[in-house]
Amino acid sequence: MNIIPVNKLEINMIIADDVFSKMQQLLVPKGAIVTKQVISQLRFYNIKEVEIIDGDLPQNIKDSIMHKEHIEHSHIEKIINSKEFKVFKAKYSDAIDVVKDELNDIILKNRPVNQELLLNEVMSLFNLNPTAYDLLGKLHSMHQIDDSTYAHSLNVSMIARLLGSWLGLKEQDLNILTLAGLLHDIGKCKIPSEIILKPGKLTPNEFEIIKQHPIFGYEALINKDLDPRIVNAALMHHERYDGSGYPSKLRGDEIEDFAAIISIADVYDAMTQNRVYRSGMCPFDVIATFEQNGLKKYKTQYILIFLERIANSYINCEVLLSNNKIGRIIFLNTNLTRPIIQLNDGQIINLEDNLEIYIHAIV
Repeated sequence: MNIIPVNKLEINMIIADDVFSKMQQLLVPKGAIVTKQVISQLRFYNIKEVEIIDGDLPQNIKDSIMHKEHIEHSHIEKIINSKEFKVFKAKYSDAIDVVKDELNDIILKNRPVNQELLLNEVMSLFNLNPTAYDLLGKLHSMHQIDDSTYAHSLNVSMIARLLGSWLGLKEQDLNILTLAGLLHDIGKCKIPSEIILKPGKLTPNEFEIIKQHPIFGYEALINKDLDPRIVNAALMHHERYDGSGYPSKLRGDEIEDFAAIISIADVYDAMTQNRVYRSGMCPFDVIATFEQNGLKKYKTQYILIFLERIANSYINCEVLLSNNKIGRIIFLNTNLTRPIIQLNDGQIINLEDNLEIYIHAIV
């Protein structure tokens, strides 16, 4: 056993003993898998440290981890094997080729931005998805196939358009926002491929190089015939409302609104991607991460609407709970990561009243 400060906990560590609040509410049961939701709850209840299991895990915990991974894999397989996804994948692959050629031509050959072509490529994909659930599920599943910068840019353009529609933007503004999402990472085309394609975590020096890409993107777009909001999104999409971002440490309303929208879409897509050092997060872990770290970092109006609508898109979906039971989300509480669940046997569980139970995966 090993005692770890909560701020040092890592995903998939295993809790060694029950964790209680000061009022003796069970917050995390013994044997629980650490997720972003678990960390968020421990911080909310001001738990400073917990005991985790070192070394070989008990068989029941191994079985629980394997069951969670099986559920996650089965959910993705169900999407990938659908007729709708196969149509989406074919168009997505074609769009990636177009986006790659266009972005490289802008950077390497200083060609004008073919806005109509790029917008048509995005909309041919976006319009295949009647609901946010359909779109987000397909984009998450595409991460298993293509995690390139070009795929990320395509994803961000669609997620940003989705958020823009939730914010009530007009069609013309939605089109500009979509192009801003598609071009936000164009500066990465000037970053050495060995850094961009590195499978593991970046070194501090490599990260400093990566942090130059907003400036490279701005320089590539500033003299093009583009709406200024597209150019500013390339420059500002890593700025944060609390001043913790880069490259200029802008704060609050110094950050252009479209850049603020792109920043949310950018982080959402990144968190749901698989990496060598972590798996893509469950949507409710993403929500927990934004709630824990993001409410000060992003424009309040935008992030609150985004999280509420993301959570709403999973109403009536089946989920795997941390106690290995499966149920359907039937109602969202104010705490979006703790909805009301109807189990397969008909039992109703309000996760706000059962703090020791968490959503582990979409089924």
